[in-house]
Amino acid sequence: MTTPGLENLAYLNALNCLPFLGPRRITALTMHFTTAKKAWEAPYKDLKQVEGLSDFTSRIVESREMIDPNFEWSRIEKHGIRCAGVDSPEYPDLLRELSCPPPILYYRGELKTDGRPSIAIVGSRRSTFYGKEVAHRLAGDLAGAGVSVVSGMALGIDTAAHRGCLENSGYTVAVLGCGLDNCYPPANADLMNQISSTGAVVSEFPLGTKPLPGHFPQRNRIISGMTLGTVVVEATAKSGSLITADLALEQNREVFAVPGNVGSPYSRGCHQLIKEGAHLVESAADILNEIMFDQAPEEREEQLTITDPRSSFTDAEKALLKAIPYQPMHIDDIVRLVEGSASEVITTLLELELKQVIRQTPGKYFCRI
Repeated sequence: MTTPGLENLAYLNALNCLPFLGPRRITALTMHFTTAKKAWEAPYKDLKQVEGLSDFTSRIVESREMIDPNFEWSRIEKHGIRCAGVDSPEYPDLLRELSCPPPILYYRGELKTDGRPSIAIVGSRRSTFYGKEVAHRLAGDLAGAGVSVVSGMALGIDTAAHRGCLENSGYTVAVLGCGLDNCYPPANADLMNQISSTGAVVSEFPLGTKPLPGHFPQRNRIISGMTLGTVVVEATAKSGSLITADLALEQNREVFAVPGNVGSPYSRGCHQLIKEGAHLVESAADILNEIMFDQAPEEREEQLTITDPRSSFTDAEKALLKAIPYQPMHIDDIVRLVEGSASEVITTLLELELKQVIRQTPGKYFCRI
């Protein structure tokens, strides 16, 4: 720790390693003592003077005896993790606007501060095929329009959103509810590496923090706080995604919801949001229209133009695409629906896949996207 900036981050991390403090108390300490180091080294009698901390003074004094700020900082460096305090230039501007932003962020990758707009896409872990396809398409189209995509790297909708953004060379941020020395869920280890190579994986929790249930509502305020708006793709009536939507409203951000099947329990949360005034989303254009309010009309029109590959379709491709539904259909059923041999249909299906208007799923099923 050779610079004041690194020293402050090291002591912020040490304070953050006291789990009973939390963002508000850490902020109160650093504001009272002006630096994290002074807060860490403050004697009992001075700590007692900090408003709202009198009941925690003894715990702070006892707990910090078991933590070496320099050793904890060396662990962060060993894991290749970087940190940003609220005053750091790489700290997200929108997140800094919150009433109580995280005092310190841990991240792998790069936190970009180039002024590009950002949108959160969230939804159920137990999502439907429809929901994942919508999340994937929305994220890809937003990436193509220069919008960053933020989500929580959970299975289901979050994963589909991250992948849709990555596959369209976009910038995506994953916010975790655990320390960055953990990957949660473990099945997304490869995805975590992909995100950190071109985007960022972020957490406010120190090393060693497990993905406990209570951490995820806290994590959600960062997802919504880093963005101009939150899109809920699928959510049950009691989904955690609705917490993110509520936080977005509290943070004065936009809320969007994707409608679904009226009989599906995974659509009830989204339909409730729409009833309460959330923007209904059918395409990325519905989102861009709301968040590009500060751009000139000609710039807005240019970014809203999402390339449509259908302009280069052959007659055979148009006919086959018309026969393929948005829900997976087996190739044998597709062949029976259209004229032509099986080999001709397979060839045309391949062309449609290359044009990214259909997708093959396991078992030789195809669907429109």
